[in-house]
Amino acid sequence: MTFIEDFKPTHLTLTVESPTFWRVTFNNPPINVISTEMMRDIKELLTELEHNDTVNVVVFDSADPDFYIAHYDVEIDGEASEALPGTTGYTSWVDITVRLSKLNAVTIAAIRGITRGAGSELVLALDMRFASLEKAKLAQVEIALSAVTGGGASGRLPSLVGRGRTMEILLGAEDFDGALAEKYGYVNRAVPDAEFEEFITRFATRVSGWDHQAIIEVKDFINKYTRLPDAEYPLHSDAYWVGVSRPGVGDRVGRLIEAGMQKRSPLEYNLAEDIAAIAQDI
Repeated sequence: MTFIEDFKPTHLTLTVESPTFWRVTFNNPPINVISTEMMRDIKELLTELEHNDTVNVVVFDSADPDFYIAHYDVEIDGEASEALPGTTGYTSWVDITVRLSKLNAVTIAAIRGITRGAGSELVLALDMRFASLEKAKLAQVEIALSAVTGGGASGRLPSLVGRGRTMEILLGAEDFDGALAEKYGYVNRAVPDAEFEEFITRFATRVSGWDHQAIIEVKDFINKYTRLPDAEYPLHSDAYWVGVSRPGVGDRVGRLIEAGMQKRSPLEYNLAEDIAAIAQDI
């Protein structure tokens, strides 16, 4: 059997738009958190893409119009997620983001909804990010849990937005809408929502038609000048887990869950604003 026939993901779908253009659609109700099962699906897909010499472009979008990827599953079974196979020897989430950043295929985030925390880290690991002008929101909120970003946002943002704006994003922990994210360089472009799907498909189709080896060579040069060494990213993960293990953080997470975290709730829609009140006991 071919990979396409054999691949049976449970928390995303794979659409083969053409032999050179694949579309990956996240689908993990109620709000697309990054669960062990979703990570298993992504890792299986990565293993194929790392050995595939035909696919030129992969678009990552969401089946949920409101939540692209809400964040990491705060109730995840850590042992199960860390038992997933990987190739880097790093923690499971860092294994995914590092491998995503090194694919030969061009990777594009089509952000139409909310993506915070590890969701933001995922799109930062991709080559390009396009956002719906009206519907996209991006944020890194880990500081509210006394932690650094564990998947590498502090290593990837500076080359995109600069040092000061990285400080603002990571320490402010506020939402960036499509317009501001574009202004800062957090995303490539914010596209009016009515034109979003057409733009993504047109752009991805165009890029997918180029010579495969030429794409690899272009990416290699860009990566050479803009990407940190892989070994830097486990340091971020280690610091994150130290941070969320500090006294009081577990109680903070418990209050967030009681307030509606991981449900389709007002808290999740307004998490970047509301998490400060809970984290700081305001």
